[in-house]
Amino acid sequence: MCLSKGKIWSLTVAVTFFILFLFTATTYACTGVRLVGEDGTAVFGRTQEWGKFDLNAKVAVIARGTSFQGKTPEGKNGLRWDAKYGFVGTLLLDRAFCTGLNERGLSAGFFYHEGFAEYADFDVKKADQSIAPSDVLSFILSSFSTLEEVREGLKQEHVVAVVDPALHKTVPMHLMITEPGGDCMVIEFKDGQAKFFDNPVGVIANNPTFDWHLTNLRNYGFLSQQPFHAKKWGELEITPLAAGSGLLGLPGDFTSPSRFVRATVFSQTSRPTEGGLDTVQEVFRILDSFQLPASQSEGTNTGNEAKDSSLPSGTQYTVVTDTKNLVMYYHTMFNRRIRKIDLKAIDFSTGTMRSIPLDEKRKQDIREVTGMLQ
Repeated sequence: MCLSKGKIWSLTVAVTFFILFLFTATTYACTGVRLVGEDGTAVFGRTQEWGKFDLNAKVAVIARGTSFQGKTPEGKNGLRWDAKYGFVGTLLLDRAFCTGLNERGLSAGFFYHEGFAEYADFDVKKADQSIAPSDVLSFILSSFSTLEEVREGLKQEHVVAVVDPALHKTVPMHLMITEPGGDCMVIEFKDGQAKFFDNPVGVIANNPTFDWHLTNLRNYGFLSQQPFHAKKWGELEITPLAAGSGLLGLPGDFTSPSRFVRATVFSQTSRPTEGGLDTVQEVFRILDSFQLPASQSEGTNTGNEAKDSSLPSGTQYTVVTDTKNLVMYYHTMFNRRIRKIDLKAIDFSTGTMRSIPLDEKRKQDIREVTGMLQ
């Protein structure tokens, strides 16, 4: 078959775009999942990937009444607001909350969205209505208790591009918000406006856009928990070679399209859970299959950038929030032991922000049990 020069050019462009898309997608690797237990408990969890440097994540408490000052390209002259609700969240580099749970059970996390986040142009006349992308999660968790409140409240503000001092560029991000009843939504930024998507599968990954991911799921409708049925090809009987044959074809690479499909299938085929800790453990089980090497995680997109060789994993931590019982759990790349923070035991009525490192000691605690066998 001969191809004209025009067709060869078109094919070259298409292949080049596809390769570039996959190359970009491999570098941004956070995954989020929501499950609902039989008692109605909604649990939201996410992995936090970053391979370029240590995010020095902490757990921080914000009290009701805490004053916030939004950032703009001109500095800290953006929206001012006081926290209506207290919350607990993971604080990155001592300045930006990435995931959190407030005292009303609203849980949220932001995820890298390289090449697709389009923020509003900064208008100095609207500075007092403007916030940076790194302010958005704090604004949501401190101000709202339902998805509808988030929709209405965020429509009133302008999220503008502000250069992050660590990244040397604006943080590209989108968000997933979950309320205690189990409903959740995704927020993305397009043409300077916030776009809101109901999330029918309770999953989020990174690039490209959320609606694209939902459409892509239609390529995997053949997947099943059940093994495929035996059949004959000529005189040869074809039977499953091993357990799990119904999921043959499930994508296993680290790209965000593949992770979105895998997380959706894993959550849709997860075991029924009672709620509370039982559902939390199932979310951890799912997310633990998305632990990535540092070379395949966020911040390592060119292959030429300096990487922190001291990082034992590209997944720096995994956090899971129980929106009904108001509990946050997490484990880290240094210590897989699950730790617990009970928001019901925290006084949100007063006080400045207080925080602790995710790891008291950056070392896996191992229990010696040899003596029990003697």
